[in-house]
Amino acid sequence: MAPFIALIGGFVVLRVLGLAGIEVLDSWQPALRGALALMFVTTGIPHFVPSWRRDFVAMIPPVFPRPALLVTLTGVLELAGAAGLLIAPLAPFAAIGLALLMAAMFPANVSAARRGLTLAGKPVTPLPIRTALQVLFIAAAVAAAV
Repeated sequence: MAPFIALIGGFVVLRVLGLAGIEVLDSWQPALRGALALMFVTTGIPHFVPSWRRDFVAMIPPVFPRPALLVTLTGVLELAGAAGLLIAPLAPFAAIGLALLMAAMFPANVSAARRGLTLAGKPVTPLPIRTALQVLFIAAAVAAAV
């Protein structure tokens, strides 16, 4: 739920700052891009934290080779995408790239839920909730791009 909280909480805080007079945030789209960046920093950093990394590697469906490399790659892409969201000329491209990345990573979430895996010692999000969150996250990224 941390990504959801980062996205929603980040958006609310950034919009309030925009309404309070911070001009760069005085629109929903820059606030959304900032919130998405916060969300992807929240999800990207754990790819490199050993205890979380082991769980992420276990989430990769067995059909994919070199799961540790895939976890590293997705972590780098999430962090690079977060940075790209904060650079106005790059933001639409970063947002679309992140939407595609989330779609590509969804099978790992499905696999983890079906296999009853844990993430940081807690059961992964149940598939119906995870699916709804994934739709929300992808929609937010698409909205940030247009």
